[in-house]
Amino acid sequence: MSASLAPVTIDRREGPFGEVVLRERGDDFEIIANGCFLMDTSDGRSERLLIDAALAALPAGRVAPAVLIGGLGVGFSLVRAAEEARWGRIVVVEREQAIVDWHREGPLDRISGPALADPRTEIAHTDLVEHLRTTTERYDALCLDIDNGPDWTVTEDNGSLYSAAGLTACRKRLTTGGVLAVWSAQPSPTFEQALRNAGFSAVRTEEVAVARGVPDVVHLALRTD
Repeated sequence: MSASLAPVTIDRREGPFGEVVLRERGDDFEIIANGCFLMDTSDGRSERLLIDAALAALPAGRVAPAVLIGGLGVGFSLVRAAEEARWGRIVVVEREQAIVDWHREGPLDRISGPALADPRTEIAHTDLVEHLRTTTERYDALCLDIDNGPDWTVTEDNGSLYSAAGLTACRKRLTTGGVLAVWSAQPSPTFEQALRNAGFSAVRTEEVAVARGVPDVVHLALRTD
């Protein structure tokens, strides 16, 4: 994506969590939330890694594992999950109705259309933190990408996801042997320690190099009991 191209606003919505904007810049789309750049369609390697690394970390022989994807975004993580026949149920939790609309009825359909039509795919229009706290469902993998990382949240309320209570809720929602994968725009040793303190095992970080600056990362951790 050329940084010299001026962005064009396609849609702007005010919702319960603030403003969310879809912009087009050349051939790519960008999502901006409360003035904070979230993601664009220029690459997507780290969003795909979020799914691939979670599947690779699951115990061998697990049949049709269920995955919860936290955040629809530009759709790269959902598309990657739908491309993999080994996944069973694919649940995407997205709190912004605008983002769901952009995929179902807007220009992002060109990215996610086939994945949304996959019979394994479900969209839950709700807040991820609330869903993890209240649902009784369990998943084999939680792939979370709702912020720029544990140290850089889009809204203040999201910070509770990375707290001791939030990580405990994540752990409860996983099956034994299940994996938690969290996308971040930068490594966070503090978050790695928080995962260990919450009872997760095999905590590690996978990096994705970027053109400039620190690499994007996926934090991985297992529930082993």
